[in-house]
Amino acid sequence: MEDRITRYLTAAACVMMGIAVGIVACYGLLLTRVIPASAGPAAVQVEETDEIAAGQQKYAELMGIIDQCYIGDDPDMTVVNDAMASAVVAGIGDRWSYYISAEDYQSYQNNLQNSYVGVGITISAYYNEESEFIGYEVTEVSQGGPAEAAGVLAGDILIRADGTDLSGISLQETKNIVQGEEGTTVRLAFLRDDNIIEYDVERRAFTVIPAEGWMLDHGVGYIRIDNFDSGCSDAVIALVEQLQGEGATSLLFDVRNNPGGMKVELTALLDYLLPEGVIFHTVDFTGSEELVESDASCVDLPMAVLVNADSYSAAEYFACALQEYGVGTVVGEKTFGKGYYQTGIMLSDGSCVNLSVGKYYTPQGKSLIDLGVTPDVELSLDTELAALLAKHQLEPENDPQLQAAMDCLLK
Repeated sequence: MEDRITRYLTAAACVMMGIAVGIVACYGLLLTRVIPASAGPAAVQVEETDEIAAGQQKYAELMGIIDQCYIGDDPDMTVVNDAMASAVVAGIGDRWSYYISAEDYQSYQNNLQNSYVGVGITISAYYNEESEFIGYEVTEVSQGGPAEAAGVLAGDILIRADGTDLSGISLQETKNIVQGEEGTTVRLAFLRDDNIIEYDVERRAFTVIPAEGWMLDHGVGYIRIDNFDSGCSDAVIALVEQLQGEGATSLLFDVRNNPGGMKVELTALLDYLLPEGVIFHTVDFTGSEELVESDASCVDLPMAVLVNADSYSAAEYFACALQEYGVGTVVGEKTFGKGYYQTGIMLSDGSCVNLSVGKYYTPQGKSLIDLGVTPDVELSLDTELAALLAKHQLEPENDPQLQAAMDCLLK
């Protein structure tokens, strides 16, 4: 096992010292340009401080003890080192930075492209009334997907996947288990009305539509944006033009529960909607600034944006930009308040660290960090309505936030 330890100690040192071989776009509010390693974080000369040396020594000591004393089978060193790298990134205390293993990287890239292989369900953590984690609730079942065909229903609680108890498994790890190679099957166990039911579900390739829209009463064109990943701006622009063709006299954008996405998608959409001026401002870790500006062409219709506490990153920035330009009324809950952007830094083994490397500012030069966007009309949903919204089952006539936004547009 000594050769393995030596080999992976080298890999561990690379991770701990921030050595990279290239930079690509990754998740959060993202810069999508490719920065060569010679110009990125890898160019920074990192001293091997006492703290780094102590970390390397501790890792070597631990692996030596495991090698000599552990009675079980030899550990999978790829798993060990992925866990180590993940812990290093988590240890810096930034909730927006995270590590992606080489095994998971392609799936991660597919998600950025709004495509994936899976079973056709959307899940979120589910807790009982005592705030105890139970499993992952199915908030949406893709129409025509394999999960729907198998009998999975929205509201089912996923508790096991391929025999793995999910009680101590993160959402990302759960997705990694459920997703897999196209054409294979995964056995899923759900809680439904206090009964456990199991299904063998085939994995298929899916393309996610990042936005949907339709006409509401009084000429309001409604557009729900689920994420700002690849294809978002084109999809939303097409919907705006379609709804205008159908007679829309105002636009209502819904970015509630939207986790954010890519800078290039956000700025392309803002450029289309907003008049001439600055629409995005960043300052990176070197102090370099970048301004993105909109041209004079814009959409000349009254607008409103629905937000909640789970509108993150590009989603809350989108609402803030329309608010600051005076073209959109923001309705709902105060947003979370994210103001860092991330860049993915590839490591030599094909893994990636998605790291906060800069700050972004609103068109008026404000940071959203820990402040978020304060709606013009503040209004929250009760627990029952919020649950229906998360499942896309809240009808417009029963949605107080949507109705308040329509009132603003009609006035």
